[in-house]
Amino acid sequence: MKGEIIAVGTELLLGQIVNTDASFLAAELAGLGISVYYQTAVGDNRQRIKEVFRLALERSELIVFSGGLGPTEDDLTKETVAETLGLSMVLHEEWAEHLRSIYLLRGTPMPANNLKQAYIPETALLLPNENGTAPGIYLEKEGKTVVLLPGPLEELKPMFRDKAVPLLRKKTAAKAIVSRVLKLAGISEALAAEKLAAHFEGANPTVAPLVGSFEVHLRITARGNTRKEAEELIAVKEREIREVVGSYIYGQDSDTFAGVIGSALLARGKTLVVAESCTGGRLADLITNTPGSSCYFLGGYTVYSEELKNKALGVEKKILAGYGAVSAETAAAMAKNAREKAGADYALAVTGLAGPDGGSPEKPVGLVYIGMAGGGFVKAQKFYFRGNREKIKGRAAFEALNMLWQELKSV
Repeated sequence: MKGEIIAVGTELLLGQIVNTDASFLAAELAGLGISVYYQTAVGDNRQRIKEVFRLALERSELIVFSGGLGPTEDDLTKETVAETLGLSMVLHEEWAEHLRSIYLLRGTPMPANNLKQAYIPETALLLPNENGTAPGIYLEKEGKTVVLLPGPLEELKPMFRDKAVPLLRKKTAAKAIVSRVLKLAGISEALAAEKLAAHFEGANPTVAPLVGSFEVHLRITARGNTRKEAEELIAVKEREIREVVGSYIYGQDSDTFAGVIGSALLARGKTLVVAESCTGGRLADLITNTPGSSCYFLGGYTVYSEELKNKALGVEKKILAGYGAVSAETAAAMAKNAREKAGADYALAVTGLAGPDGGSPEKPVGLVYIGMAGGGFVKAQKFYFRGNREKIKGRAAFEALNMLWQELKSV
């Protein structure tokens, strides 16, 4: 079955929000064995929605819309779909009563325009929205299947999985498409591509590199008559890939680098503290994005000035004066002292020049030193990162995690 996704909303075209709906829907449809060949974003304009819908009807068997189901005048998806298919809009009495009951519980009268959300194309099936007021729509006409979903992802996800998927399963053949994403750290995309060149040439499964944030992601996709068959094909290819770059693979799919490192710390009964200068808390933020990080992360010091490096962490003034705040000696002292003060098993420290100002020929913007301290060792490593301030800070925080990851793998 050939599928197509149409995301409706002028805010998408203005770059005000990211189209997370399409990403979610594409992955879910692939899991159902539905090949998505086209994705379109279109503004809140009746004529343009009609144009992209007509084109989708010509080339696809399933068209999934997201957005444009609200109560305002510029929410045009339902009406435009109905008009294009030659269907009238009819009031769904049960949903209208449901909307009235929501406002009754709130103790406020329902705005008249909210009733718009209770109108659906004739012959369509209403998909109840348990997380909002805009219902979804499922309809079939002349061999085409059309699904309309609300734009907010927190409403779209459960509606699609709970309401639309059971209906779509009846329409799809038994074949399944399954994907797995392997996540690598400590290797460049170019080197990974060079090592795995032969694996990019296969037809089933296929292997493709994805853009990751300072990481390398490899997507393995397989087709099979059943999900189990596709998963078995993926398992074989994954083993082959691991034979080549296994030492760089830290996880897969929803795993995060910081989360996997946290699990490794927890499994070893170890704790961590960080000391940050140029990253300004970015490293601590990455670590604490993982639920349960308080079990192994003791906290962090953000010591931006030389004065605070001395007062809060006890970095000696002679080190700061003799080598500078951006130096291997300072990074090592920050890590060592933070570990001792916090009583942690490991400490990471970052100091550098994120720019755009403050660089010199001897110490250019992008120069970063990362220190690490553990039981019986203190070390620091020098890096040069390119890019703007945000990229340098992000890369420095990531490489600090990578230093710890390499250490944890060795013990």
